[in-house]
Formats: sequence, structure tokens, C-alpha cells
Amino acid sequence: MISYADFEKVDIRVGRITRAEPFPQARKPAFRLWVDFGPEIGEKRSSAQITKHYTIEALIGRQVLAVVNFPPRQIGPVMSEVLVLGVPDEDGEVVLLAPSQQVPLGGRMF
Repeated sequence: MISYADFEKVDIRVGRITRAEPFPQARKPAFRLWVDFGPEIGEKRSSAQITKHYTIEALIGRQVLAVVNFPPRQIGPVMSEVLVLGVPDEDGEVVLLAPSQQVPLGGRMF
């Protein structure tokens, strides 16, 4: 079990996907994402295995939740700077987590 203080260390923010493109070098089908977290954090890159439920066109402008304080991680030729969050559906395919209403970019989950 973790303490609340441990939970507070995880910085989860809302961002808006500004750009998405195929990521053919990934081992499993994925997209490269650019996510804008507002003026404090700026735009960060990530990759996500979300090709089952989303198209590139449907991703642009979509708000998502992401962990913004993990160290960058090299995923093939892509340096992933944030972890976009999702949960698996009944087939194990990722469904993105997002606020149910539009909220200001950079807002912290608490």
C-alpha cells in the first residue's frame, strides 16, 4: 500500500493532443503524439498503442490525462516525455482517460 504523500508525487495533468502520426517502428501498432499542457509545461511528446479505438483525425484536439513527471523514456526512435493514461477494454485494447468536460490545459489531477 502507498501513502497519500506517495500519490502526491505523481503529477497527472490534462493536455490536448495537437498532433498525431503513425509510429510504424513500434513493436505493436501505435501513434506518436504531441500533447500541449499549457504555458507552464508546454508541449510534450509520447507514443501510445491506441490504434484500435482511435484514428489520427479523432485524436487531434482531444483532451487526455498524462503523467508529466516521469523521466523521458526512449521507445525506438521516439523519446517519450509523458505517459498518456488509459485503461484496457474487454479485449485489452487501450481506451484513453480524459476529463468528462473541457478543462484548462495543465490542470492537475487531485
